[in-house]
Amino acid sequence: MTVVDVLNLQKEKVSEVELKEEVFDVPTKKHVLHQVVVSQLASHRSGTAATKGRSKVKASGRKLWRQKGTGRARVGSAASPTRRGGGVAFGPNPRKYVHKVPKKVKKTALCMALTDKVQTDRLRVIDSFDLPEIKTKNFVGVMKIFDVNKALIVTEDKLVNLEKSSKNVPWVKVMRYQGLNVYDILKYDLLFLEQSAVGKIEEALIS
Repeated sequence: MTVVDVLNLQKEKVSEVELKEEVFDVPTKKHVLHQVVVSQLASHRSGTAATKGRSKVKASGRKLWRQKGTGRARVGSAASPTRRGGGVAFGPNPRKYVHKVPKKVKKTALCMALTDKVQTDRLRVIDSFDLPEIKTKNFVGVMKIFDVNKALIVTEDKLVNLEKSSKNVPWVKVMRYQGLNVYDILKYDLLFLEQSAVGKIEEALIS
């Protein structure tokens, strides 16, 4: 098992924790991580772009002028795509961009992302993130102690003081362990795990 230090908010070592190899020490495969990240980003697309075709445009079905004898080009419906105010030819329609990935592959990719953070020394286990008060300045001060540029903080339960203190800090994201995902782990430079959340993550990924 991999052993890492458990730190407090002053970056002082208070204990150690053993990380299970099945989650934090697995072979990393870039193509698996890529597949899952692409799936995540695709699912965020709304796919609601739409245009009206000639059948949906409100226009008279009457022929605009007679076929012959006027000296003008022949013409049919006013909803024709070639006319101003007519329908759009081959325009976008609502669609789904979902790219499905098996649950086992998602779990495997999550383990790979966590392993990468351990192997590159970008994982910090904190004993508790329960701040004494809601104050952004104090929270930013804690992050400066850890020399953070972009950080993802994962907790076990809802911590109101932490979530409200970090709300206006654009380079920090706070989430509970249930929402942990590959994209966010790879996006942020440093990963903070609350000690109580480590066991929950291991339990979810091993089961």
